[in-house]
Amino acid sequence: MRTRIMANLTWPEIKEAVDRNTGIILPIGSTEQHGYHLPICTDTVLPFELGMAISEELDMIVAPPLSYGYRSRPTTGGGQTFIATTSIKGQTLMNVVEDILHEFIRHGFKRIVLLNWHFENANFIYESAFLTMERIKKENPDVKIMVMELPFQSLSEETMNFIFPDEFPGWGIEHASIFETSLMLHLHPELVLFDRAVDDKAEVYPFYDVLPIPEKMVAKSGTLWKATQASAEKGRVAWEELVPMLEDIILTELPKK
Repeated sequence: MRTRIMANLTWPEIKEAVDRNTGIILPIGSTEQHGYHLPICTDTVLPFELGMAISEELDMIVAPPLSYGYRSRPTTGGGQTFIATTSIKGQTLMNVVEDILHEFIRHGFKRIVLLNWHFENANFIYESAFLTMERIKKENPDVKIMVMELPFQSLSEETMNFIFPDEFPGWGIEHASIFETSLMLHLHPELVLFDRAVDDKAEVYPFYDVLPIPEKMVAKSGTLWKATQASAEKGRVAWEELVPMLEDIILTELPKK
């Protein structure tokens, strides 16, 4: 194909892709603060780049990403307490994803991947996929939707130990810290203000939420842990494991024909 970016294709090119059973990837992210050093597009850039990295091997195209996600929460993104974090309601997210899925199916796509990065979107996009399948399964029995809510959770123990040699605080608290910063340094160093990266944490990270959000649950920088331990090399190692692993999984579940 001339390009794997759906937005850059003409409609006849997309029709040709559909006719040969090319699949489609919808990157889903957010517009959310990521500390002093990362852009607010981080959660959208990463699934888009991941979709592009796997699209050739999977014979898929990458749809325009969904750049707004469910509201940030204190122990996974700092909460709705930062300027620039721009969120939508869970029901809005579900409706938008469901509408997009129905449009993909109307176009004729049968192999669909929802590739999410924003922690708080989990469950909402699964519900959208489930409701979509309930509505179309009789008329479109060949359609398959794969939901990848947090693909980075599948890294090997060896890679995790390399990225987090001291301790791993959990994926939620790792927000804007070692992992995401390392990936951005590897993929888009021009977007990272690494000299502004800090190690930070909230006073407490409880297993529950309180509204209004108490100041003690929010790291003032927006970085919930240790961003200064990031490196481009850590990002490269994680990326080079993540890409082929996702290719294998998706090809197993949504094989090319």
